[in-house]
This record gives sequence, structure tokens and C-alpha cells, in this order.
Amino acid sequence: MKRPYFLGCPQWQHPAWDGRLPAGNSPLERYSQVFNAVEGNTSFYATPSARQCEQWRAQVPAGFRFLFKFPRQITHDDLLRGGKEPVRAFVDRLAPLNDVLGPFLLQLPAAFGPSNLAGLWRFLEALPASLDCTVEVRHRDFFAKGEAEKALNGGLRERQLARVCFDSRALFAAPAEDPATRDAQRKKPRLPVHVLPGEVAPVIRYVGHPDLQANRLFLAPWVERVVCWIETGKQPYVFIHMPDNGDALALAALWHEMLAERLPWLTPLALGQQVSQPGLF
Repeated sequence: MKRPYFLGCPQWQHPAWDGRLPAGNSPLERYSQVFNAVEGNTSFYATPSARQCEQWRAQVPAGFRFLFKFPRQITHDDLLRGGKEPVRAFVDRLAPLNDVLGPFLLQLPAAFGPSNLAGLWRFLEALPASLDCTVEVRHRDFFAKGEAEKALNGGLRERQLARVCFDSRALFAAPAEDPATRDAQRKKPRLPVHVLPGEVAPVIRYVGHPDLQANRLFLAPWVERVVCWIETGKQPYVFIHMPDNGDALALAALWHEMLAERLPWLTPLALGQQVSQPGLF
């Protein structure tokens, strides 16, 4: 699958997706016929076995990319202070996937603030030279446009690393009228959207409004930005979330259709027809 950007979801299987994905021998194989990237959120909670990694590699094409999260123990429990061994063990375990790995997602908790920045730089500089990373922060000082944010952004630019942009504006614009939306609003961060310009591939994580069409307003600026990135030779990553990720395929299709209105040469997503529109019933 040749596409000028990477598009994916936070997972590669969901019961609600069965009628929309092409036929295949496994959920991942079916997913990878439509999408060329996925967030490896499962690695945040448990490191996959070497056998699992070998199986996953056999199920995706060469142009596919996994963006695995570093384990919770490393980022949240130890706040990057746990030493090299846990990182080495994690990276070694994923070795069967080396040729289809995108940047690792270094998702840091709200407890990781400006006083921890020196630890972030030590952690990044100790990683294998071949390993690429993208950094997501949650501490509010990193969104205040003050010295803390300048230090973060300057350090990332110096190391040629992307800062993940997590956009939850559409989610929090929705009334909390259903359990999935209430749960997502409780769990997801509500932070400003700050994009760090740079030469490396940007990473966007977008959490949608439960009413599919309400997302058009929030996605439109991203369309223009992604078009600009593509036209300047970058290959950004765009990950689509919904309060109920059973609806993520519908939102991904809407996003790609909006992008294709600006880039008519884009190949449509190979999705089957949706039975009902999320947010309408």
C-alpha cells in the first residue's frame, strides 16, 4: 500500500469492524490491507512475546508501521529513572519487527514535569542510535508557552524528535450523553493543541466527537496542515480514536475522504459499507 502519509487506529481489531475490513487470515492482516500504521498500545501494559512479534511481522506488508508505546513501568512508574536494562529488554523483544517499526511512542504522564527534563534527555541519549522516538507530554507547564515549553521544544528540535500532538478538542466538545463518551472524557487528557514545527515526521493522535459529522469542523484545519506536510515531502502519522473505537473506521474514512478532496489522487480506503452512522442512534 503506497500512501503519502501513515493512517491508523489505536488497535487493529474490534468486533464492530468485522463487516468493514477485507477478508484475511487474521485481524491484523485484514486491518493492514486498509491501514498502513497502528498504535501499539498493548505494549504499554504488557510486552509481547518474541513469538507474537514474529507472527505480527508475517501478517503485515513491508510498508506497514507499528508505533509501540514504551511500557508503563518505564514511563509512568519509574519516570524514566529505571536504568537501561528494562529498555534494552523491551527493544530486544521487538527485534523481529525492526523493519516495520515506526517511532516508539514515549508517552509521559502529567507527573513528568519540567524538573524531569534532564532525565528525558539522558533517557533519549542512552537509546540505541537506530531507535527513533516521538515524545508525548501531559504536564500543563509544557503547554503554557513559557520557559518549560521552550526547553522541551528546544531539546526535541536539537535531537530531531517529534512532539506528539494529542487533539481531544472534539471529544470534549461533545455532551457526555452516553457511557463511552463519559468514560473517554474521564480518561483522556484535555490539553491545548501545540504543534512543534520540525523536519521529522509529525505524529497526530486525534480523538473524535461521537457524532461522526461533527468532526468535520475539527478535522478541517488538520486537512490543510497534513496537505502542507505531504506537499513538502514529509510523511506524517495520523491516528484516529473515537470514544467507542468501534466507530473509529467510520471516522478514519471521513478523515481520508476530506483529505482526498484536497489531494484527489489519493486512493480511497478499502473499507466495506457502514451499516449505521455513529452518533445518530
